[in-house]
Amino acid sequence: MKRLSEERTKILFEKLSKYIGANIRHLIDRPDGTYCFREKKDRVYYVSEKLLGLAQTAGPGHLISAGTCFGKFTKSNKFILHITALNYIVPYSKHKIWLKSSAEQQFLYGHHVLKSGLGRITENTSKHQGVVVLSMSDLPLGFGTTAKSTADCKHSDPLSTVCFHQADVGEYIRAEESLL
Repeated sequence: MKRLSEERTKILFEKLSKYIGANIRHLIDRPDGTYCFREKKDRVYYVSEKLLGLAQTAGPGHLISAGTCFGKFTKSNKFILHITALNYIVPYSKHKIWLKSSAEQQFLYGHHVLKSGLGRITENTSKHQGVVVLSMSDLPLGFGTTAKSTADCKHSDPLSTVCFHQADVGEYIRAEESLL
């Protein structure tokens, strides 16, 4: 596993800051140790330095991955955040959307969030802001990007889109079909 280049580190941090802002430093310096981002075959892994030291004893051809996959870089050098990063993003996210129970299933099927399914939204959320999508019982469902600001959501049509789907926990089930 190799260190990210300066350019790729900047792209990764810009993507993460869209969701958690300046709280990226809390991902790196944690009470349980120091963590870092490493890359293997265009995939970015979030791994503790202690585990990284142990992983370096294995040869490069013998190690598939170490840590948690946060996402991958595309051929055009854009970063796509995977759902496996959700548990690390939720505690530090500044902007959140809560869904009504009637809209949870639609979101888990990969659909965008409509105004009629919106339960709550964090105040002062701007348009095109990265948000964590939660159920009304604070269960993380996924993440997306807002289509409207908080003020625009209050006055919009019930069938208008308020959040674009990015990833959800239902991807595991949908991806399982393609693996069979």
